[in-house]
Amino acid sequence: MYGIFLDTETTGLDPRKHAVLEIAFKVVDLSTNELVASYSSIIKLPKTAWKQRDLHSTEVNGFTWEELEMGQPATNVGRDIIDILCRLNVKRENAVFICQNPSFDRSFFSQLIDVYTQEELHWPYHWLDLASMFWAITVDKALKNGERPPEVLSFSKNNIAKTYSLPPEKDPHKAMNGVDHLILCYQKVLGFS
Repeated sequence: MYGIFLDTETTGLDPRKHAVLEIAFKVVDLSTNELVASYSSIIKLPKTAWKQRDLHSTEVNGFTWEELEMGQPATNVGRDIIDILCRLNVKRENAVFICQNPSFDRSFFSQLIDVYTQEELHWPYHWLDLASMFWAITVDKALKNGERPPEVLSFSKNNIAKTYSLPPEKDPHKAMNGVDHLILCYQKVLGFS
């Protein structure tokens, strides 16, 4: 089974108003931990989309208009992603998307590849999230130790990393850094490293 570890950087939080400006993913064979594909691209936006940005979001990811002008058109990025996942024969039965915040990332991913195309290609529609994995393992551990589940727990990726003595994600946030940090946290949470 493949794990498609994916991250996006965007111009804001609202996919109806904001745009994806960078996407990265790594496809890992989850049974062998082998990296089978990797992809990263900055997306060239129209000036109108850039003007609608949330300043806090672009402060976090550090993107400038000049960097975006060097990016690829969204249609090219969508074709690249389709080519890679089709070449690997990604289907619902043999792959899962794994993100820190799948409801966020999937909504922006759908700006590049619409949901009808994703459905036609039989791509996974269950997107898994690191926070739920962390929650389930934390609760299971507490119950096995005869304790109550924690009443307060932070689910940010950096706080999950801190729990396992891992470094925080590098700043400013870039999508491939997010993917690498996600994989590191995933492996630690599930006990692979």
